[in-house]
Order: sequence, then C-alpha cells, then structure tokens
Amino acid sequence: MEERTYKAMQRGGALNITLGIIALVTGIASGVLLIVSGARLLAAKSKIIF
Repeated sequence: MEERTYKAMQRGGALNITLGIIALVTGIASGVLLIVSGARLLAAKSKIIF
C-alpha cells in the first residue's frame, strides 16, 4: 500500500516539475516576443502618420 502511494506521489511531482518548466519557457518566450514587437513599433513610430 505504501509503495503505491509513493509511486503516485513521485509521478505527481515529476508532472508538476515538467509543467512548471514548460510554463517558465513559454513565459520567457512570450516576453521576448513582446519586447521585440514593442521595439519594432517604437522604431517605426516616426513613419506612422495620423
């Protein structure tokens, strides 16, 4: 009984670590894309005519 509980906790922990790493990488990638996009908009600011 204890072995099953240990294995279930081990799988749950591994899944949490995996999902955390995926969320971290996704957040960093989206942040970089937002910064690049903003920099391009600022660079093209002088070309925009209203």
